[in-house]
Amino acid sequence: MMILLIAICVIAIFFILYSLLPTIIMRGLSIGVFNRCDVKEKIALTFDDGPHPLYTPRLLDLLKKYHVQATFFVVGSFAEAHPELLKRMVSEGHEVGIHHYRHTSNWLLTPFASRREVRKTAEVIEKITGQSPRFYRPPWGHLNVFSSWSRRPYVLVIWTHILGDWNKKVGRKRLESRIRQSIRDGAIIVLHDNDQTPGADEGAPEIMLDALQEVLKDVYDRFQFVTVSALYDESRGKERHLPPMQLS
Repeated sequence: MMILLIAICVIAIFFILYSLLPTIIMRGLSIGVFNRCDVKEKIALTFDDGPHPLYTPRLLDLLKKYHVQATFFVVGSFAEAHPELLKRMVSEGHEVGIHHYRHTSNWLLTPFASRREVRKTAEVIEKITGQSPRFYRPPWGHLNVFSSWSRRPYVLVIWTHILGDWNKKVGRKRLESRIRQSIRDGAIIVLHDNDQTPGADEGAPEIMLDALQEVLKDVYDRFQFVTVSALYDESRGKERHLPPMQLS
């Protein structure tokens, strides 16, 4: 029994030091990650886990209707299955970023496995679109102590607001309210256009699409929805003269 308790303690300590603590510190203090800025009247809408053959085309139609540019953090295996959707994203002015090749948490991956997930997805994106991605968002926002190394040369992007849209119990009205509350200068908002990843409820993107449409038709002419690249570049220009420790 004592050996078992010691083993459990060792595993718990390793998990905290390898996974949990780096995630809390890097995200909470914006160390090595881009997750907030103060750019006025501009917002980055981002979508994780796609592409999906049903929901992503409908989402692209919605974004086109309201002249919204967005960033899609794609799963490499899904991108390979639906290359036409990545080509459409790029042709309509959107940006494609890296999620993982499989939707696997960095908490469960070795540093080299994390790096392979990033590199393999980047290769898929470049092969399909002809463009090299700039940004990487890990599944669930999970980081580990080696994430600053395994993500190179890509910029780590988390979010300002994550709204729980993968859970159907949130419902359209509550999700719509959450989206409205997250609309603010320099926000990075994450939503999901796929229901085939672990933890996602089947049909949840349907609710997201309805809620997002209600919000966009009210705010699209008061805010400029831009890619993460546009928000990042403008924020870095503004922050260039600040002390180094204040850089996100």
